[in-house]
Formats: sequence, structure tokens, C-alpha cells
Amino acid sequence: MEQFKGYTYVDGGVCAAKGFQANGLNCGLNSDKNKNDLALVVSDCLCNTAAVYTTNKVKGAPILVTKKHLEVTGGKTKAVIANSKNANTCNADGEEKASMMASLTAKQLGIAKEEVIVASTGVIGQILPIEPIAEHMEELVKGLSYDGNDKATNAIMTTDTVPKQVAVSFEVDGVICTLGGMAKGSGMIHPNMATTLNFVTTDMAISVELIAKALSEVTKITYNCLSIDGDTSTNDMVCVMANGLAGNAEITEEGNAYEAFKQALYIVMMNMTKMLAKDGEGATKLIECTVSKAKDLDTAIIVAKSVIRSPLFKCAIFGEDANWGRILCAVGYAEAEFDINKVDVDLASAKGVLPVCRNGAGVEFSEEFAKELLSEDEIMVNITLNEGEATAKAWGCDLTYDYVKINGDYRS
Repeated sequence: MEQFKGYTYVDGGVCAAKGFQANGLNCGLNSDKNKNDLALVVSDCLCNTAAVYTTNKVKGAPILVTKKHLEVTGGKTKAVIANSKNANTCNADGEEKASMMASLTAKQLGIAKEEVIVASTGVIGQILPIEPIAEHMEELVKGLSYDGNDKATNAIMTTDTVPKQVAVSFEVDGVICTLGGMAKGSGMIHPNMATTLNFVTTDMAISVELIAKALSEVTKITYNCLSIDGDTSTNDMVCVMANGLAGNAEITEEGNAYEAFKQALYIVMMNMTKMLAKDGEGATKLIECTVSKAKDLDTAIIVAKSVIRSPLFKCAIFGEDANWGRILCAVGYAEAEFDINKVDVDLASAKGVLPVCRNGAGVEFSEEFAKELLSEDEIMVNITLNEGEATAKAWGCDLTYDYVKINGDYRS
């Protein structure tokens, strides 16, 4: 992982920060008894909370319920209940079932149901059976622990092949704070907001308003710059919970302390974004596209995202073919204004750097070296627009035969 001065990576994911417990178990939604399907994250005290959601017009019932809860409490929550295998979306009784999940959780914890965030992921359009969840809620709560993050992370995975967790510690005004998260996602991933289920916890004391501001700004340059397949999910959510147990003075205005929090949020969300990209369904390679020297941030983001979501370019990376024309094609149809005759493109990996385009035109290169460079499992595309100082990154993966296989029988 990329190192950032003043920030130290630590273990624990959503349990890394003080005062957060978690658990996960198999309640029966998933027929594979070795796979957890129900997760719970609980704070020892009320948290200031903010969230962002999918922009898909079809929204999962858990999102609708969670939004109502945050509105009622003014951004005060204490727990997250989440299930996999069933998205609880496009169901006539969806909101009722999502509300019941919150009520069942609240009853066991002795809190208000509005203090519970609800999330679901899995197959769309299938009725969510509430009975397995109800029958296992007591066991789920009794099993909560301050190192239960692995069980919870496993429970939100669907076609994911690896768990996704990151946490960092850092100092603010002489106080050590920690921020960590867990994420799930492998397919049906595309901006905008968000891209998957993502839960972030911190023991820092910070206002709801500033959490919301930082989350919006960081989401723009991390999760919203991620694309696996061009499909924006119906259940995407990112929530950030801050319980204040680190003991710092609550951050209520922008300044150095706020910037420290925002940077920690960026580190965690950026790393989870890369994990999501690398674990794209059927993926064999992570692709990171960096656009630099753009006239503004939005232009850099638009161009980077245009390249990362090009099916033809993704196929070329799978085939380890340095077909740079597909990159320039995607740059060319990006909905932004710039001079294509100033554009430079390099391909890079652990094997080195390969210039393929200068001033909008191809340059000679070794096909043999290109093949060697593209044989790595992490490929960088570096695009220089030569019109300003703004830089942005976007992340994706190659498009493989296995992606079609996985999505051809997703429900089975």
C-alpha cells in the first residue's frame, strides 16, 4: 500500500477504531454454511454519521430506510446491520423488511431502530425472508467482539474473492485517532455514487456536517472513479460513523484537524477502491489510469474514467496487447474540452515504463517489451494533457472470459 506521511496502517478494519464491535454469521440466506451472510457493526456510544448512496433511480429498500433514519436522528447512529445473498430491491415488501431488520437489531441492542443503518446486497427482485435474520439476531449480538471485523467483512461478500479492509492511525492535536473500513464489491460497479457497500468507522470526534463534506469530496475522487463493468448498482452505499472515543476536541470547522480526518478518509477509501477494482469479477489485472496536467480536476476525472471504462481497452489489457489507439479513442470521446494534439500516453508496470504516444501521435516501441510490461497484474496508464496542473486517478480491471461466466449464472 502507498505510504502517507503521518499515517500508519493498522489491522482491524471497522474494529480498528476504539469502541467498535462487529460480528458475522451464516443465518441461512446463503446455502453455503461456510459463508457468512449476516453482519453487524456496533459502536459503544452514539456516532455522528453521514452517508452517500447510489444515483440509480432504482434504489434498494435498505437505502430508503437508512436515509429516513438519518433524517430522523439528525445523523446519529449506533449500529449497522447488513446481509448478503439478497439485495431486497424491487420488492413490494422491501421497505417493511428493511425496517424489520432495523427493529430486530435495535431490540437486541436496546436502542432506537432509527439508530440502525440497514444494508443489503445480492440478487435483485427476490423476496427477502426475514425469518432467518430474526432467528439469528440474538446469536449475532451475543457474538459481538472488538476483533470481529473479519467475520463481518466475510458476511457482506458476494462474488468477491477476497475480503477488503483498511485502517490507519494518525495524530490530531496530540491525540491518536484511528479510521478504518470494510467494503464489498466485484461486479455491477460503476459511478456515480457510490459503487458498492462500504462502511467506515472512526473514533475521532467530528461533526455530522464535516463528515458529510469530507465524504462527498473524497467519494468524488475515489469510489466515483471506479468502474468494473459500466453498471451502477441499486444498493450502493458508503457510510461513515464517528463515535468520538479517541478524545480529541470535536472538529466543528475546517482547519488542520479537519484536513487530517479528510486525508485519513481518502487513504482508506482509495485503498478500498483499488481492492474493489483488482477483485472485479473475473479480473486478472488491476488498471490504474492517472491523468495529469489537466486544466482542472473535473477534466482530469472525466478523461481518466473514460479510459478505465472502455470495454475495448479492458479487453486489450486482458490480452496483454499494447493497443494504445484504444486509449486515445477513449480519451477522444471523453466529454471534456482539451487539445488532443498535446496528449502524451505511457504504459507502466513493475517491469518499467513504455511511451506509446506523444502529442497525440504514436511513437515506435518494442512489442516484445510491451508484452513483458503488460504481463504484470497491475497496469498503469499515465496520460498527460499538458494544459494545466490538475491530476486525477481512476481504477478498473481487465474484461475477461470469466466475467461472462460469472454473470451468466449469477442467480444460481
